[in-house]
Amino acid sequence: MLLQELTDFLESLAPLPLQEDYDNAGLITGDPRQEISKAVIALDCTEAVIEEAIAEGAEVVIAHHPIVFRGLRKLTGRTYVERAVLRAIRDRIAIYAIHTNLDHILEGVNAKICEKLGLQQTRILVPQTGMLRKLVTFSPHAQAEAVRSALFEAGAGHIGNYDRCSYNLEGYGTFRGGAGSQPFVGEPGATHREPETRIEVVYPVYLEGRILQALLQAHPYEEPAYDLYSLANAWPMAGAGMVGELPREVPLLDFLNEVKEKMKAGCIRYTKPLKAQVRRVAVCGGAGGSLLQDAIRAGADLFITADYKYHEFFDAEDRIVIADIGHYESEQFTGELLREKISKQFPNFAALLTQVNTNPVNYL
Repeated sequence: MLLQELTDFLESLAPLPLQEDYDNAGLITGDPRQEISKAVIALDCTEAVIEEAIAEGAEVVIAHHPIVFRGLRKLTGRTYVERAVLRAIRDRIAIYAIHTNLDHILEGVNAKICEKLGLQQTRILVPQTGMLRKLVTFSPHAQAEAVRSALFEAGAGHIGNYDRCSYNLEGYGTFRGGAGSQPFVGEPGATHREPETRIEVVYPVYLEGRILQALLQAHPYEEPAYDLYSLANAWPMAGAGMVGELPREVPLLDFLNEVKEKMKAGCIRYTKPLKAQVRRVAVCGGAGGSLLQDAIRAGADLFITADYKYHEFFDAEDRIVIADIGHYESEQFTGELLREKISKQFPNFAALLTQVNTNPVNYL
């Protein structure tokens, strides 16, 4: 298949607009028209991973962390980043990064952590705001169902676990066609009154272009009327971190030992135990210290994340237990997650997990 088919699927899974401003997710090297048959999936794209892809006959490396974050002014092979990019370009290896956009989806990196730890009733810890809009349009009664269906097919009308959601109100509209108009109903130059259905649907902002195109194609009017509203609602389908429940209360130290084993952690750094038992657990793959107060507000007994500095541990302030399991350790099952998704979508495409350990940290 074409590389474009793979990247289109990955971006439908984890849309690029969900990434943080500082991030660089997406296609980093490669021609979207390139034919591909095999990919290597890794947490990091290093020289060793590129060499592995070449040896395996893979045309793509899919990495969680972008190899290029801040842009490259020169390509001389001076740094590991430059050397990896040069090697990839020379051997026609495409590099694709799927980073904070994958962190922020409901079935992304944090959901995989929750699955590994046996958490249930999971939800996004900090739902994104500013991502939702509402479309209001007006259609003749007879065509309203066709217009609604087109909007739903384009991605509008999802609210939580429900789809095809809309609000509809019957009324009437008036209009008068000018010179050269070809009205669907009525006559040019004459004021017309038409029984209409007001249709309201909610959608994520990054789908707006597709939804408006669907509206214009499906609507019978020559000049459909529509309004767009920005919503202040948080969007529970995307955001940072997750929180969930263990099936029952368990001793804190027993659970931390279980976390260490399941997450293959070399060590766990944690703050003072506050109570003997834990049940509600918040998680954030990678550096999640900025979500500490959100974990506390969610009533979590324990917050599992990575990259805590010494003084930041004091921020627990006897309100929660912080457990730092390591950056690589918290995200290492991202490759497994991606392989599952890609293999389900493309059964005949070879998605290989890297055999290279890219963790730069070692433990004694």
